[in-house]
Amino acid sequence: MAKNRIDRRTLLRGLAGSTVAVSAAGLAGAAPACASSGDSNGRLIPRGHLGIQLYSVRDKIAQVGFAAVFEELGRIGYREVEFAGYTQGAVGAITPAQIRQLLDDNGLKAAGSHRGLNDFRTNLEWELDVAETLGMPAVGTAQAPTGDRTIAGYQAAAAEFNAWGAAAAARGIKLYQHNHTIEFSFAVDRPDVRLYDLFLELTDPRYVYLEMDILWAYGGARKYPGFRPVDYVNAQPHRYPLFHVKDGVPLPDPQQGNSYLDVEFGAGVIPFADFFGELTGGGRFEYLWEQDSGPNAQPNPPGSLGAAERSYQRMVELRGAR
Repeated sequence: MAKNRIDRRTLLRGLAGSTVAVSAAGLAGAAPACASSGDSNGRLIPRGHLGIQLYSVRDKIAQVGFAAVFEELGRIGYREVEFAGYTQGAVGAITPAQIRQLLDDNGLKAAGSHRGLNDFRTNLEWELDVAETLGMPAVGTAQAPTGDRTIAGYQAAAAEFNAWGAAAAARGIKLYQHNHTIEFSFAVDRPDVRLYDLFLELTDPRYVYLEMDILWAYGGARKYPGFRPVDYVNAQPHRYPLFHVKDGVPLPDPQQGNSYLDVEFGAGVIPFADFFGELTGGGRFEYLWEQDSGPNAQPNPPGSLGAAERSYQRMVELRGAR
């Protein structure tokens, strides 16, 4: 325990001494997310709906625990968190009820959680119990609906999601699926059928929702062209309660991986002002910053929490004329 207290003090000293200065300076050579045109033109991301996927700061959670990380996220200004697990490494065991208390203590709300498909298959009611304890309106998965990219494979996966979603809805919780690029590929036995379209068609909109990872959706459009990410949201806004606001730069080979490399918000090329400015209304969205590579952010400290603060400030400053 003594080591954890020392690590926490070291982390917070580093944050106090480094984060604000780095935020003010910005990333060397990085262009701003968009030109600020003043309050009159409208903020594109409401502060009260601005959150973080905790996978972005997973190293700090394992190092100093939820309590210290939540304290810092609250200080930065985040109001919502999406979980990527309920453990805190060597800091020690913690229960969902204790996590909920830490959320409340720091003015944070749980927006959702990423769980595995097998978690839903084998322990669905426990997952929903935890969601209720945390006050979480939605729970989801970052896995593709299935690794079987055939029509039959997606039909079976949709049936599973419909059943899980109905069970979640019975308890007032939304079930969602988070995309990478592969979901925008085509069925191996029907190359004219985009799998993402098929999943939307086969799943019941009363029970199954989508979390659009904006970067990986742009990656899908680059790797498997023929759509615009924003059009999916505008077609069914109520099916998209959550966004992952993730920035990136294109990989040299568009067919490589997710087609983009993720970076801090504002250091990439994703046209967020255009994307959010084109939303036609009718949906209530949660905007969750994520950077998979956050633990590699320098200087460290503050590391991933420094990336979290710089990205938060740029998201707050994102404005558009509309």
